[in-house]
Amino acid sequence: MDRLQAMETFTRVVEAGGFKRAAETLGVLPSTVTKTIKDLEAHLGVQLLNRTTRALSITNAGLRYYDSSKAILREVEAAEGVVVRDTGTIRGTIRAGMPPSLARHFIIPALPRFTVRFPDIEIDLQLGDAVVDLVQQGIDCVIRAGEPEPSSLILRRLGAFRWYMCASPAYLERHGQPREIADLCDHLVVGYADSRTGRPSSWAFQDGDQLNPVSLKTRVTVNDTDAYVAAGIAGLGLIRVASYMVRRPLTDGRLVRIVPHLETPPVPVSLLYPQSRHLSTAVRAFIDWCIELIASEAKSW
Repeated sequence: MDRLQAMETFTRVVEAGGFKRAAETLGVLPSTVTKTIKDLEAHLGVQLLNRTTRALSITNAGLRYYDSSKAILREVEAAEGVVVRDTGTIRGTIRAGMPPSLARHFIIPALPRFTVRFPDIEIDLQLGDAVVDLVQQGIDCVIRAGEPEPSSLILRRLGAFRWYMCASPAYLERHGQPREIADLCDHLVVGYADSRTGRPSSWAFQDGDQLNPVSLKTRVTVNDTDAYVAAGIAGLGLIRVASYMVRRPLTDGRLVRIVPHLETPPVPVSLLYPQSRHLSTAVRAFIDWCIELIASEAKSW
């Protein structure tokens, strides 16, 4: 049994959540993956995975073996990277997580430049706002908006953005323009349902050292950021959105920024990745590129 290959197969099964999906990512038959895992468990003398007809879960021994396997595989990739770096070529696969809005507005439009610079690097973007275990999910790095919870992850601050309150010219013509917080009670806002909780997000404004929530009337609620901005442009109500998401609508006049003096402090954007003695050259290249890209873009936020 090739133990290194078995480790990689096992980690793929854990991250994919099943034998069939792992086989697809590895380009082998599901029966091959099943046999590899059985042989690995027999070699180790422990059960790594609990299998039922409906679900697959990892045992405590499997979780410990997964953590160790990922560390070993990273070391192997880093060792290969040292040799590759000496030849001047960087290759590898990167799995990066980030909010869909940041991916659409910054990362994806700029990716052609990255692929030209690093043609031998493959990128797997995992889009979402949910907090995930980077190690267990096999994610190399994540970009997150807001202040991250304390953790063992290494954090690099990329920049910050502000929340802008906006409305369409047609909406303001019908309903007038609010000047203060009290005026908002006479207006409609577009609701936004948080993808993590399913609950509508609330609006809050700075009052001294405190953020005070404000109760507002909602007629339309969405759960997608692009749809949220589109609803504002359509005149369905006021919206409160990350400044980078409305640069173009504000420039071309489809939206108007209102009550800027009521905005909250800047929201940080950070890149996080697990502690490791050796990051692969591919991951290091992507992290450095993200820092360079967003740090330059953040100047216009």
